[in-house]
Amino acid sequence: MTTRSCPCGLPEAYEACCGRFHSRAASAPTAERLMRSRYCAFVRQDAAYLLRTWHPRTRPERLDLDPGTRWTGLEILDTTGGSAFHTTGTVTFRASYRGGSLHERSRFERVDGAWVYVDGDFPG
Repeated sequence: MTTRSCPCGLPEAYEACCGRFHSRAASAPTAERLMRSRYCAFVRQDAAYLLRTWHPRTRPERLDLDPGTRWTGLEILDTTGGSAFHTTGTVTFRASYRGGSLHERSRFERVDGAWVYVDGDFPG
């Protein structure tokens, strides 16, 4: 994947984009970047990263990812808050997979300075 752009949709290579968050070399600086890195973790079947970046209050004990799901693209529809100057934020997105798509408005909070996923709902 070094010559291809990151699955999250940004033009950087995986290693320079979401890969650095997955490897713990850096932390996602915004709620949107965390959301993108979580989408990328779904693409790469990285359940450990997904659990690590889930709010302790809402995190499941385990996560069973479907290896048959083929994620095909991410579209960011809206963001509110979620910058270095905020403690909360939302990201509304559409994640496409072979056979359909998922439309979600995700909520994020900072815990000990790091962005984490809290929960989401499915707008109509």
